[in-house]
Amino acid sequence: GLGFNIVGGTDQQYIANDSSIYVSRIKKDGAAYLDGRLQEGDKILAINGKDLKDLRHKDAVELFRNAGYYVSLKIQRRLQPQNGPVGHRGDEESGGLPLAAILVPGLALAATAVWILLRYRQRI
Repeated sequence: GLGFNIVGGTDQQYIANDSSIYVSRIKKDGAAYLDGRLQEGDKILAINGKDLKDLRHKDAVELFRNAGYYVSLKIQRRLQPQNGPVGHRGDEESGGLPLAAILVPGLALAATAVWILLRYRQRI
């Protein structure tokens, strides 16, 4: 095989109101893994020039199975991770805000509030 799994299709939407086909998992040491260009979460727009829009999942799987030895994929890279069954690689950053983006302003606000409280208590 090509060394990756797909999700999506008109009958198995991976993302609400989106029937596109997505890479759900790249198999270690498979063709896609060894090539290195495809990533989990990529949207596959076409295979060997055949548009994947509005296909059922099983029809998309059949296109991949019959793709041949040389395969050309047109993909759209997902810029921001989304929740869903896409595999997680431990060496990559997870989605969402970095913890520091929440803690630093929160700690600054707390320190300011304590400082104001102490200053106010000294005046009484």
